[in-house]
Amino acid sequence: MHHHYSTRNKNIVGSRVRRARATAKPRLTQAGLSARLETSGVRIDRASISKIENQERIVTDVELVALANALRVTVAWLLGGG
Repeated sequence: MHHHYSTRNKNIVGSRVRRARATAKPRLTQAGLSARLETSGVRIDRASISKIENQERIVTDVELVALANALRVTVAWLLGGG
């Protein structure tokens, strides 16, 4: 399957990160996600999480794995899988 991503979009995962936060029980704020990431040794501040969700910031593979763990979802789901 071929996807065309606008050069404006710097990641695929932003909308899924936002959705996972919104559907977490209890709901997870950007600051809360930042704090959860920090406990796993990955530092992404709240402003950077906002940029990730708006697809304005590139996500590294290390960050991708940490985000999946912090959000309790799979890497594949963050990348747009089912």
